[in-house]
Amino acid sequence: MNATPQFALVDVNNFYVSCERVFQPALAHTPIVVLSNNDGCAVARSNEVKALGVKMGVPWFKMKDLAEKHDIRAFSSNYTLYGDMSNRVALVLRDFSPEIEIYSIDEAFLRIETVAHLYGGALAMGEQIRHRVKQWTGLPVCVGVAPTKTLAKLANYMAKKRAEFNGVCDLHALSRPERLGYMADIDAGEVWGVGPRLAPRLKEMGIQSVLDLRNASPKTLRSHFGVVMERVCSELRGIACLELEQVAPSKQQIMSSRSFGHSVEALEDLREAVATYVDRAAEKLREQGSVCAAVHVFVQCNRFRPEEPQNNTGTTVALVAPSDDTLALTAAALHGLRSIYRPGFRYKKTGIMLTLLSDKGVQQGSLFDAPVEHARSAAVMSAMDQVNRLYGRGMLRTGASGTQQRWSMRSENRSPRFTTRWDELPVVR
Repeated sequence: MNATPQFALVDVNNFYVSCERVFQPALAHTPIVVLSNNDGCAVARSNEVKALGVKMGVPWFKMKDLAEKHDIRAFSSNYTLYGDMSNRVALVLRDFSPEIEIYSIDEAFLRIETVAHLYGGALAMGEQIRHRVKQWTGLPVCVGVAPTKTLAKLANYMAKKRAEFNGVCDLHALSRPERLGYMADIDAGEVWGVGPRLAPRLKEMGIQSVLDLRNASPKTLRSHFGVVMERVCSELRGIACLELEQVAPSKQQIMSSRSFGHSVEALEDLREAVATYVDRAAEKLREQGSVCAAVHVFVQCNRFRPEEPQNNTGTTVALVAPSDDTLALTAAALHGLRSIYRPGFRYKKTGIMLTLLSDKGVQQGSLFDAPVEHARSAAVMSAMDQVNRLYGRGMLRTGASGTQQRWSMRSENRSPRFTTRWDELPVVR
């Protein structure tokens, strides 16, 4: 007899902010924002900043007066640090359950019905997860446990927002009246899969709370919103419709782009940027075991300065044969760049997209294949990836990506990459 499913959602609180605080504990109660690429907008806010009314996505320049008044510290995004800390949390969680889905950089689902008894039950297990993640990584997490993934997300929301749960909410441990009471008190827009886009449409139908959504007619929801909303309704009733995705599906496209720290006019600077982005995208391509048959490259001027001449265009270059070789992909991207570049424009952004991806293992050969060349390419790419995994991304890259990279994005307030760079390790004095 199969056990009733139990899903646990583990979510790191204010993930980017918490990562900054782990290595700088003096900032534990300091108002903090983490900014997007080029130090543009707020992509993470500490609770102190949220209490000041600062919304997600607010441009930093609009916060300057508020920051000065309340001593808000601003950090540039440190994705190298955040990615490594995310991996460390995942390693801790795998000790608790082998069935895990990494949902995002700061969230993971676990199936725990077969292992919860080893820890004294789901609630006790959630408390141990919270304690161990904090002890081993320094990051605070909340845990929500429920019979479906949608309810586990809701339980996690309750664990985070309701002090009485102390960071762990097990919906199984609540009585039916208690569960329904909490659902009646939470806006339907907080439900996973609803959000601010669909919530107004639900309200027009008289569905305002989570309980309203749970009690709605699944067929009516399907007729208005499709099968996804019907599944949400079923999941809120405790009927599991969503399984763990333990193996992430291969991406159908891989994109790499960034805005420049300042406007760029020279073709050489654009070439370096495009080659750098191909380096990054090709590494991801090989990680998922795919090959690419076409490369799209684009350039953009600053659309917020309409008084300046605009050249926002792109082109797609097909490869003779699908490849995962950084050199071949770079050559195609630079060929495309030359065809769309026009002098006299101030470019703010460029990027590339690898498209028409397929599984390398079932790649169709051609009459003109050169096995020796393929083997040499595979060996070179493998060596490059191994060096970069060992010594850090970008340690080995193509010469076309340049050395000075004057075009690189602003990152004036980035903290050290404490866990991945020898020269940036934290120092204890």
